[in-house]
Amino acid sequence: MDRYARWNTLLEILAETGRITVEEAADRLGVSQATIRRDFDQLSQQQMITRTRGGAVAGGISYDLPLRYKTARHVEEKHRIGTAAAGLVSPGQVIALNGGTTITEVARALATRTDLVATPGSTGLTIVTNALNIANELIVRPHLKVVVVGGVVRPQSYELIGPLAAPILREITLDIAFLGVDAIDMKLGATSHHEGEAAINALMAARARKVVVIADGSKIGGHAFARICPTDRVHTLVTDGNAPPEQLRGFEEAGIRVIVV
Repeated sequence: MDRYARWNTLLEILAETGRITVEEAADRLGVSQATIRRDFDQLSQQQMITRTRGGAVAGGISYDLPLRYKTARHVEEKHRIGTAAAGLVSPGQVIALNGGTTITEVARALATRTDLVATPGSTGLTIVTNALNIANELIVRPHLKVVVVGGVVRPQSYELIGPLAAPILREITLDIAFLGVDAIDMKLGATSHHEGEAAINALMAARARKVVVIADGSKIGGHAFARICPTDRVHTLVTDGNAPPEQLRGFEEAGIRVIVV
């Protein structure tokens, strides 16, 4: 387990339990107590936790972990989801991508699809995004037109949010909006931990002919603070085999196409 994977696990444990000792953490992660002490010290310096005598407490931690800590979670599932979602895109379309680790996998899969390169007399793929990390990965691909909306950067997700993003989104139309979400539930819809991200994502959904929700199985059936859109705005859900089957049946019965990878 590398450092970021350990940190991610420690933060998740603290989010659930509120506190943990060095000895307990070392046992759970299978590493030395010296390693855990260093991890705690480094996380404390970043104000992610509060050090105590012999351990750590949650401090100001929330479930909305910064993106750099989320990359170690469900890696294989996210890669498969990203590849499957990218397969829904046709040449010449205009699509939107919000932020997040799973959506980043969609972007990477799109970047390697040679069939999306524009031919004489045709239009190449246009990608609209509010995520700086995704734009950074895609701008080196000459066959892709990348449009970045304005806004204020949210460090946790690298997404641009706020009223400066809205004018651009209101003036464009999208074939597909690919939305990474923090949770999706049949009754509550697609949701995000942060209201600013939810507002921009909702605008993307409103400007799109189709909405494709991207979510690994751990997010199916859950809920977060701010709603992005109701379930009846979702056309397709792409997830993995860890999603609860009864939840997936509910989405299918509601007329949503469910792709499980």
